[in-house]
Amino acid sequence: MSRASFPRDHKWGRSTGATILEVLIVLGIITLIAAVAAPRVIGYLGRAQTETARLQIQNLTTAVQLFYIDMGRYPTEAEGLAILVQPPPNTDAWNGPYINAAEGLSDPWGRDYLFETAENVNGFSIRSLGRDGHEGGDGEDADLSS
Repeated sequence: MSRASFPRDHKWGRSTGATILEVLIVLGIITLIAAVAAPRVIGYLGRAQTETARLQIQNLTTAVQLFYIDMGRYPTEAEGLAILVQPPPNTDAWNGPYINAAEGLSDPWGRDYLFETAENVNGFSIRSLGRDGHEGGDGEDADLSS
């Protein structure tokens, strides 16, 4: 917009635009708000990932139970959870896939869920090692299991 488009009696002076001090004050306020809000948002994200892992483990547990009903056995550790997506060779009893996609076999941190069969018992365990990927931990780093 050119200066010619303003009425002739318009005065160009100090109050026409924002001063550098006003801009710095606004940036300071925005920085303070971000400093307070960012840790809360990150905390919510971490809790959301933990809850997602917990729900995925429940869904995988249900899928393994459905596999058991159809096949009369739990998957072996060698077959792992991948058998919920791909049928074993030479079988007609498999009525899967028991989960929609292979992406459901990974936890929210990008690692595969651990599938272990229980010794001397008909059972299994599905685990995630949490955010840190190591045994133990607490909070978001805590292990999750079925």
